[in-house]
Amino acid sequence: MPKPKRNPANRLERWEISLIKAMTADGQYADQEIQAYFTRPTRTINHARILEIREGRRHKTVPAAAPEELARFLKDWPQIDWSTGAHLLGDELLIKAREAMLHAVQGYNNPRTFFKAEVFIVTAVIAWTYLLHYHYKRIGIDYRYKKDGVVQKTRHGADKHWELEGCLDCSSCPLDAPTKANLKFLIAIRHEIEHQMTQQIDLAISAKLQACALNFNSALKLIAGDRFGLEQELSFALQFSAIDRDQRNTLLKASDLPAHILAMQNDYESDLAAEMMRDPRYAYRVAFIEVAANRKGGADEAVQFVRAGTDESEKVSRILMKEAERPKYKPGQIIEKMHREGFTWFNSHHHSQLWKRLEARDPKKGYGVFLKDGDWWWYDAWINRVREYCQE
Repeated sequence: MPKPKRNPANRLERWEISLIKAMTADGQYADQEIQAYFTRPTRTINHARILEIREGRRHKTVPAAAPEELARFLKDWPQIDWSTGAHLLGDELLIKAREAMLHAVQGYNNPRTFFKAEVFIVTAVIAWTYLLHYHYKRIGIDYRYKKDGVVQKTRHGADKHWELEGCLDCSSCPLDAPTKANLKFLIAIRHEIEHQMTQQIDLAISAKLQACALNFNSALKLIAGDRFGLEQELSFALQFSAIDRDQRNTLLKASDLPAHILAMQNDYESDLAAEMMRDPRYAYRVAFIEVAANRKGGADEAVQFVRAGTDESEKVSRILMKEAERPKYKPGQIIEKMHREGFTWFNSHHHSQLWKRLEARDPKKGYGVFLKDGDWWWYDAWINRVREYCQE
């Protein structure tokens, strides 16, 4: 039987080695007790590692922790996120990655947020950077910038670590090509909006934002395990409000992306293969089809989801905004409503004359619908038109 491959994550960090040295020097702790302090759900430590430190065979240059550091460690132990088993210090990058993406999604879904896309992109880039730093640290890849073998420093003396672009360019990056393409697109957008104000771009790039969120959850579970998935935290989707008729018309006519954003998008996507453009990991698009009622009293809003790649999806190449499954009214209800609004003179004769003159029963006009029982039912759009007539 082949020898099991050692998990590179099962290693002690420098701060832990310092604490173990302090515990062995204290004389109160057996090796098994020390091992228990440093074993957690996300990592196991072999007893031999403790013995090597006690006997001075390894980590000779690492100093022992000060007594107050050991006391603080013992006081705060175990410092575990019990929902995932992550250690608040040892798994700090993983915890920060999860929290950053949760903040990105929650910020986008906040109804009081006006700059949704910008806030999401900046926070999501932080989340992905932390996640990939966690991955590289786990497998022993040094993700610091070096020049001639010397680690580069920031202005204040800290090590310079790879930004997200550097993480994506690493040959050991665990992400697939569509996921990388999605992130590089969002990074390019971030560079364009970083130092200048933009018009709202949420709707124009929402498919890429949704793909980014879903890709992160998949990568998170691939790298750290299924228990770290974010679907347990919230409905992990960017929430988009329903689109009314006026908004629909605006969307269909809109092509007012800022020129620099549009140029960046065209330049970036001109080099992408058609297959990549269609991949849901690059841009996650969903077509919502409102289902027409088969009977009175049907559901108010029924939405059918058609998965890409199925036979049904071939029939849906664009979003069908069909006036369906909304409140419906008979003429008597409309007349009663007008009376409550003060138009007591309005009667069935006026109503009949109005719809005939406007040919309002033409389904193409969107004022109402014939149900299967042969009856014509009116929509709110017709009530609004009747109200306009009464106000004339």
